[in-house]
Amino acid sequence: MTAVDDEGRAATLAVLRNALGRVLHDAPRPPTKIVVRSGGESIEVAWSASPGPPPIAAAASAGPQVEPAPAPQPAAPSGHLVRAPLVGTLYHAPEPGAAPFVEVGDRVRAGQQVAIIEAMKLMNPIEADRDGRVTAVLVDNGQGVEYDQPLFELEPVAGSGHDPGSGSGAPSDSDSDSDSAR
Repeated sequence: MTAVDDEGRAATLAVLRNALGRVLHDAPRPPTKIVVRSGGESIEVAWSASPGPPPIAAAASAGPQVEPAPAPQPAAPSGHLVRAPLVGTLYHAPEPGAAPFVEVGDRVRAGQQVAIIEAMKLMNPIEADRDGRVTAVLVDNGQGVEYDQPLFELEPVAGSGHDPGSGSGAPSDSDSDSDSAR
């Protein structure tokens, strides 16, 4: 690598750090993830769905790789979590400007579409895996998601048959498996 290459990288890195500093300064809360890369010139900033304390702009003056300390984890959810089955971008509605598939307070049925994850230009429907009422939307519209990341929190709805404590008397998969083993 030549001195000219080093100067170009240093200038690129300085531009990235300055841009990150502006983002952090203007943000209403601190991000949960920051990645700065010099080779390929990129900045990635991710925020959680829940608001937090105001951002700290001092992080922008860090070195080439900025990896913040893990953000404090919110209280563990008490309901069932609908999780991302793949990596991609989550969308709450079938198209821009349309009503979301579900909102907090909506009752959903197992198999009902609750979102879309776009991955490699393919739109993948995301379905509730059990009946329940949506108590929390954990990912903002248009935000990138990772495999197995919680997307929605559901509280069981009494008498749904998918609620382990519903007392519906309907046989579960494990009941039918044990019958066939006899």
